[in-house]
Amino acid sequence: MTADRIDGAAIAAEIRAEVADRVRVHLEGGGKTPQLTAVLVGDDPASATYVRNKARACEEVGLEAHTITPPADISQDELLEIVRGLNADPGVSGILVQLPLPPQLDERTITEAVDPAKDVDGLHPVNLGRLVQGEPHLVPATPAGVQQLLLRTGVDPAGKRVVVVGRSTLVGKPLALLLGQKAEGANATVTLAHTGTSDLGAVTREAEVLVVAAGWPNTVTAEMVRPGAVVIDVGTNRVDDATRKRGWRLAGDVDYAGVSEVAAAISPVPGGVGPMTIAMLLVNTLRAAGVA
Repeated sequence: MTADRIDGAAIAAEIRAEVADRVRVHLEGGGKTPQLTAVLVGDDPASATYVRNKARACEEVGLEAHTITPPADISQDELLEIVRGLNADPGVSGILVQLPLPPQLDERTITEAVDPAKDVDGLHPVNLGRLVQGEPHLVPATPAGVQQLLLRTGVDPAGKRVVVVGRSTLVGKPLALLLGQKAEGANATVTLAHTGTSDLGAVTREAEVLVVAAGWPNTVTAEMVRPGAVVIDVGTNRVDDATRKRGWRLAGDVDYAGVSEVAAAISPVPGGVGPMTIAMLLVNTLRAAGVA
């Protein structure tokens, strides 16, 4: 068996086109252009790349994008003042504080300072609480992207045994909650596992749908996957590769070559979940603006 490759880039392009259509209709009806403001603290190259990609995606679909770039040594009080100003600005539809933050800043305090109605990352306790209550509004973009990746590949989670490997607040926990909702595109029986799970392979082999967000390359190998399962790899890891000019390559949390011989379908890294995360960030920006 050779698994079908789930093309996240193509599916994300479909979603971006849908967002662009909604923006166009909104503007033709006299609405204001929704605006996303990102706060990028310091000059971390990876974070800067992520923010540039998000801003470019916004502009491509007709959303307005701004980036505020405080210095890396900004104090917590100064950053909180910036966030409060964005909260109070009626022209700002969505706020994104790029993580990670420098060590002198408390990420939880900063995240909780963002107005829940503008929290396009979906990480504020109010938005996570709404997800727990079964009334999701702004859902973290990566879990939402995974759900859409499944649905638009023809894999309805309803009634299926789903195993999520990884318990982060950013991916694992909200994804388990999202797919376990009594709602369309969910209704799965979800097991939340992690690297501390005893005999992880025994758990993952039960999954009809396996989502891996463990944060370590090759956490899941072929013998840990049920034949015919659908595997979604959320991981993004830099691994040394002397054959590449830059000396490294991106790898997921799944042994792609081995698992491809067992699974029915698998998402690659890169080109799988990554583009979906940005696409769902655009959807969240529309929702925050009251457009979708």
